[in-house]
Amino acid sequence: MKGILRLTRESLRQGADELRRRDPRLGTWIQHIGEVELRRHRHRFGALCRSIISQQLGAQAARAIHLRFVNLFFPMLNPDPAQLLQMEPASLRACGLSERKAQYLRSLAREFHDGSLARARLGILEDEQVIARLTHLPGVGRWTAEMFLIFSLGRLDVFSVGDLALRNAVERVVGRKLKPRAIEEIAGGWSPYRSVASLYLWRVAHWPRDPSPQGFPRA
Repeated sequence: MKGILRLTRESLRQGADELRRRDPRLGTWIQHIGEVELRRHRHRFGALCRSIISQQLGAQAARAIHLRFVNLFFPMLNPDPAQLLQMEPASLRACGLSERKAQYLRSLAREFHDGSLARARLGILEDEQVIARLTHLPGVGRWTAEMFLIFSLGRLDVFSVGDLALRNAVERVVGRKLKPRAIEEIAGGWSPYRSVASLYLWRVAHWPRDPSPQGFPRA
């Protein structure tokens, strides 16, 4: 079993330097964006709840529903599986959740309370093993599992071709439309720092202007 590569301040810096050396097109963006940070979501049940809540919603609506959901557990700061299982379904729907998402959250709570994730040591599993564990759950697809790998487990070498913003950013860096397979091949050249590339690409996706001969304006 290969060693698990993790995102740290040091590996973020090392990864950025290596990506600049390997890929001058991405390197131009890295140079002008500057340092990026990873904000870890260390409460694993809460992170997966938030991912399920946010599916197919705009950012503003997702934040509002998630805030109402978290407030159900006050004064606790994070959702608790046992407490969620004791709630009436109407309480979850009152937050703005669809019946299906409420069912997904209850299924997730059962797995964390006394199911396969109750004592699972996800932190020691390799990336694909974590994805396999999570994607058997209702409402958890590969994209959700990959976001969990980056933002909860802090894995260093993850790229989600299912993420629209990442695909758009790669096309912006390269300067042309690309098929998903071509994007995956490009991302493969960034290994083992694909998570570092992803953190920059999410910034690229929302950067105001492209580089110009007069310089690259900062946001």
